[in-house]
Amino acid sequence: MPLRAFRVAYDGTGYHGFQRQPDVPTVEDTIFDALRALEVLAPDADKPAGYAAAGRTDAGVSALAQTIALETPDWLAPRALNAELPADVRAWAAADAPEGFHATHHANRRAYTYHLYAPQTPPSNNDTPDRSLDDERFRAACEALSGAHDVYNLTPDDHNTERSPSLEAVRDGDYLLVTVSADGFARELVRRLVSLARDVGAGDAPIAKIDRVLDPDPLPGHEGIAPAPPEPLVLTDVDYPSLEFETDDAAAESARAVFERRRIDRQTGARVAGQVADGIR
Repeated sequence: MPLRAFRVAYDGTGYHGFQRQPDVPTVEDTIFDALRALEVLAPDADKPAGYAAAGRTDAGVSALAQTIALETPDWLAPRALNAELPADVRAWAAADAPEGFHATHHANRRAYTYHLYAPQTPPSNNDTPDRSLDDERFRAACEALSGAHDVYNLTPDDHNTERSPSLEAVRDGDYLLVTVSADGFARELVRRLVSLARDVGAGDAPIAKIDRVLDPDPLPGHEGIAPAPPEPLVLTDVDYPSLEFETDDAAAESARAVFERRRIDRQTGARVAGQVADGIR
């Protein structure tokens, strides 16, 4: 059967990451269940022939452009896959892949966006946590963290920790949209990069701390960099020079409708939480 690649978007807040794990729900499990229901994957098969995925997002992390590839019959379009997927996992585009294509190894670049709540001025209400930061200090931290480094102190991984991330931050109201791109990532690297840059931007750490963190000598435990929360993080792009993705209009419309409903639900939830917070005196 031909090899095809699929773009998959998902809301990761209800999953324990992308990659399969025993006894907990994962995005990959839902995809394999859908393939079994469509009889593309045999009931006793571990995974589809030729299967690979672009990356392993952490628990709670969402995706716009997670990419999987597998050997598949010609009729398996994104809309057909969506018929068996849960609403919070949506395939929306596909591409024919050349023989030997591997969705992990042949990715040229991956990009994540972190939605960092970071107002420029401190809150006027003393009951509200101060999450303000200085944009110039934050961007200086992003610049210092960009480039080729040994990120041993910014990941639980204990080998293959040389990486070359690029960090950029754009102000969007009370949020900084932090885009982190690289040809590959160590575990939790994006979230720890954002956490360290935020500490510098908020004045909780000097920019000189970045040099110490990027030193290959291990940090003592009390100086370690904790990862930022996973829910504001989205895998936004995976680039493959050899692939030309074609959007499945019906699948894309379905996906937009699902995530628009989720946007409204969460905006409503924020209003409810805000009324409760404002009403407690």
